[in-house]
Amino acid sequence: MAVTTRRIAARPEDVFAVLADGWLYPVWVVGASRARAVTERFPREGGEIQHSFGVWPVLLNDKTVVLEWDPPRRVRLRARGWPIGEAEVLLEARAAGTGCVVRIVEDAVKGPGRLVPAPIRRIGLFLRNRETLRRLAYLAEGHARS
Repeated sequence: MAVTTRRIAARPEDVFAVLADGWLYPVWVVGASRARAVTERFPREGGEIQHSFGVWPVLLNDKTVVLEWDPPRRVRLRARGWPIGEAEVLLEARAAGTGCVVRIVEDAVKGPGRLVPAPIRRIGLFLRNRETLRRLAYLAEGHARS
């Protein structure tokens, strides 16, 4: 499992305002290229974002499902990206001074992605999620200023 953290100059509520907007998913999630649909239930448990990942012309369609929604503290997701597989993703935010610290914990839970040796999988997920948190910070900090 890969753990990535970042200090963000915004409140946990600002971070969760971004997370609650399913249409912003491809803006902050590295690898997601577009959101095709967001169910009415989103972001509550059982809600879904139907998304595509990859780069045109090779786009694959799948979805991410909310497993737990506890704003502004945590959200747990099941991100599907077949044929690569599925991952569980936990995002947690805690207040720190005038901002917050956001942590992503992610690991492959199903499919061929589980076959990648754990140390290599951790490095790849860490690098990806470092950029994911950078993008999330831009959005949350912009939200905090508006």
